[in-house]
Amino acid sequence: MASNATAWATRLRPTHETARWALLVVNAELLVLWLWFVTAQPQFDSLLGARYVLYPFVWINVGLWALWRTTPAPAPPRRRYLAGALATGYFLLLASVGGLVGPATHHAVAPNLALGTPPGFSPAVLYDGSLLKLTVIPYKLVGYLALTYLVYATIIDAAGSAITGVLGLFSCISCTWPIVAALVTGTIGGGAAIASAVYAGGYDLSVAVFVVTVGLLYWRPTA
Repeated sequence: MASNATAWATRLRPTHETARWALLVVNAELLVLWLWFVTAQPQFDSLLGARYVLYPFVWINVGLWALWRTTPAPAPPRRRYLAGALATGYFLLLASVGGLVGPATHHAVAPNLALGTPPGFSPAVLYDGSLLKLTVIPYKLVGYLALTYLVYATIIDAAGSAITGVLGLFSCISCTWPIVAALVTGTIGGGAAIASAVYAGGYDLSVAVFVVTVGLLYWRPTA
C-alpha cells in the first residue's frame, strides 16, 4: 500500500522542467486572456459567469500536462499498431460526438478561421464541404488528442478498459446527453426535466468529467 502511494505521489509531483514549462504556458495564457479582455471588453452577468472563459484553459492545461507526463511502455509492433488503430477510432468517435466532425450540410463554407470568441474557443477552424463539416475548436481538439494518447498508452500498458473509454466519451456530456436522455425516457420516462437540468450545467459537467477521465487514464496503468 505504501509503495503504491509513493508511486502515485511520484507521478503527481512535477519535475523542475515541467514546472518551468507550466509557468511559461500559464503566463502566456494570462497574457492572452488580458489582451482579449482589453480588446473585447466582455460583459458578464456575474463573476461566477466568467468561469466559462477559464474552462477552455482547464482542458488545454490538463491535456498538455497529461501528454507531457505520459510515456507509453515499450511494446511489440503488433500491439502498438492495434493500440493506434483503436485510439484513432476513439478519437474519431469523440470528434463526431463532440461536434468537431460531422456530415456536410451543403452550405459550402470554405475553410476559414472564426475569431472573436474567448481564447480557447477561438481561433476555430470552420469548413463545410461536399462530404463533411469541420468545427475545430482549440480546447476540444487538445482535450480529445490528450484523451486519445492516454487511451493509446492505456491499451498498451493494461490491455484497455471499457470503463475509461466510456468516461472519455462522456467528457462531452453536454453533447452526448441527447443520446442518454433518449435512452432514459425510453425506460423510465419524464426525461424533459432531467435534460433541462443537465443542459443548464452541461459545460461544468463536461469539464469535471474530462479532468476525472484524464486522471483515470493517467493513473490506471499503475493502479
